Amino acid sequence: MRRHRAVLIALSTLLTASLITIANPATAAEPNQVTDLTIRQADGYTTLAWQPVDGATDYQIERTPVDSADNPTGTPTIVGIWRPNRQINQESPTFADAGYNPGDRFQWRVRARIDTTELPYSEAVAGTTTAPWGNPDTPGERLRTQWETTHGAQYTSDTDEYAYTAAIDELSDRVRVVEIGRTIQNRPINMFVIGYPAPAATPEAVAATSPAAINCNVHGNEPGDREACLIMARQLAFSTDPRVTDLLSHTTVLIVPTINGDGRAANTRGNSTGQDLNRDYSLIRQPETAAYVKMVRDYRPVAGYDGHEYGNSRAGDLPMLPPRHQNVAQPIFDESMDMIEGHMYREGAEAGWWPCPYGCDGGGNVGLGEETILRNTLGLKNVVNSLLELRSSGGQTRPDEGNAANNRRRKTFSALWTFQQFLDYHRAKLTDITEARADAITFQAANTGRLVFRGSRPIAAHPAPHPGSSPPPIDAPPADLILDNAPCAYKLTEEQYHGPRTDGPTGAVTTAAERIADHGWKVVKAADGYYVPLNQPERGLIPLLLDEVGVENLVDGERVYPTRTGRHTGPLTITGFACLDDATVTGPVTVRPGATLVATDTTITGPVNATSAAGVLLANSKITGPLRVTGTTDAISLIDLNVTGPVDLSANRTTNQPLLAGVRVTGPLACAGNTTAPTNLNIRNTVTGPRAGQCATL
Repeated sequence: MRRHRAVLIALSTLLTASLITIANPATAAEPNQVTDLTIRQADGYTTLAWQPVDGATDYQIERTPVDSADNPTGTPTIVGIWRPNRQINQESPTFADAGYNPGDRFQWRVRARIDTTELPYSEAVAGTTTAPWGNPDTPGERLRTQWETTHGAQYTSDTDEYAYTAAIDELSDRVRVVEIGRTIQNRPINMFVIGYPAPAATPEAVAATSPAAINCNVHGNEPGDREACLIMARQLAFSTDPRVTDLLSHTTVLIVPTINGDGRAANTRGNSTGQDLNRDYSLIRQPETAAYVKMVRDYRPVAGYDGHEYGNSRAGDLPMLPPRHQNVAQPIFDESMDMIEGHMYREGAEAGWWPCPYGCDGGGNVGLGEETILRNTLGLKNVVNSLLELRSSGGQTRPDEGNAANNRRRKTFSALWTFQQFLDYHRAKLTDITEARADAITFQAANTGRLVFRGSRPIAAHPAPHPGSSPPPIDAPPADLILDNAPCAYKLTEEQYHGPRTDGPTGAVTTAAERIADHGWKVVKAADGYYVPLNQPERGLIPLLLDEVGVENLVDGERVYPTRTGRHTGPLTITGFACLDDATVTGPVTVRPGATLVATDTTITGPVNATSAAGVLLANSKITGPLRVTGTTDAISLIDLNVTGPVDLSANRTTNQPLLAGVRVTGPLACAGNTTAPTNLNIRNTVTGPRAGQCATL
């Protein structure tokens, strides 16, 4: 997969950004005085830019409150320190000043320092900062969170959040609020579904819009991202900005403000059992993580962001990290890196924020390859995504954040900037994102290449050594956690599949069968157990939970290797569970009732007929002849096939959706009477003949 470095299409500025730039005179009155200072107002922050001074080590940003006549009303304060590692284009310094009360008026000055020597300040530039978004006289727009009404002194409580969420739902046709689950203590887990002029009516219809998802608050004591999400939901619900209506006309935005309501109420990192939910998205032992994983299964976001806060006071404003697990398909990793390095770093340099690799300055044992972490789980589910960390303290670069409200405002508005940039990237690069996802799904379904049970891709400081000198540590997989010879499937016993488990909270215990269903994996039942084939879209995740070598697995499943490879001439009758890999069959293939055919990288010359089979899962294969699948009971998955001949899927009784994705049919395609209509996972099929029934639009 190529690394995309194309310049993004021009988009409007953030929703309430002022387009007026105020500048001071360009001529220095004193030697080494900063010149050309400009300010630009946006949601909760002010971008300062100036001409660099030769030899400057860093710059100090001073802010002073002023009245309407620009007379000082308070003490001048150093609120920011600019250093070269903040941005990738150090020749054009910028700084995003935040932490003040939006709507107040200030003047700013900047001075250079050479080591500890302070040089003259620039001339002052004054301006009124952008007030909280929304006209106070307009219904809907006038809504405010508890955090906003208290000027950052209090975070929004759960009851206030529910009322605010319900009000947006009631007042905006663009918004539908759905409950995706409940916490252990029975708090609702709500999700905004936002589209224009109205969101699609069903999860499947939303999935067809290639949605973008934001998980705002998994750790209960890290609330800054959640407050940003609540503000952005109001903007998306009511703004008439063409940027917003264009965005929502082309996709759907999914926002989960609070997945961990119990931890939020107790101000704890974990949920009510003490579980760190960001170490549970693969295992889904907790109802909160199960709710999110089922949402991903049903709504199929193609891109996502996951909000956190980070205690390293030396790090950047906005440490970011892509899915690093080595089982993540290369196109997903590449597109995620492009979103961070190609977009966030560049736009951060323009706006004055400091995005950087997780760890940045000061490093730490962070950002590894645990598949249980959401960014890795999403990557293994073929979602382009990134972690976002908000630096918890102001640190050396923001010395005025001893004030709690200042700190909270800086964190929240930096998160709001990031999430808005994420949506802009999604809008501009949607074709590239969906192509990366399609490439990843077909790669995974082909079941090729080694499997790694724990290990990360390297992340470099970009560009070295800026904007971070300490990228996440290398997490190379040891030899005993690499499987070069991937199996065809895993077999689970009845006890492993349906037996009660002891790793979940009391009263919310689930079986492996339920968790596998929550992930959306195809399973077929046979006389000797339950088979989970690997020629599926989430091939990189399945072994991590079902193999005995898995570091944090569900069960020690039995590896099942191909039953037939090489050449076969003559009729082939499939009974029981059969797995073809790198096989060539010349002759008709018949799948008997109750049997399962799994085929990968296989060529079949002759008709393929499956009647009342348990499962038919074909990927990266070629069939010359008719393909007919009818009456199947458990699973159908047809991915990246070439079929010369008619394809007929009819009267299948599978409980989950049949997959028909990236299939090229030379001939007619007909689907009728299937209990659940097939889906193409937004990977279009190519059909030269007539298309009929449930597959007509696929």
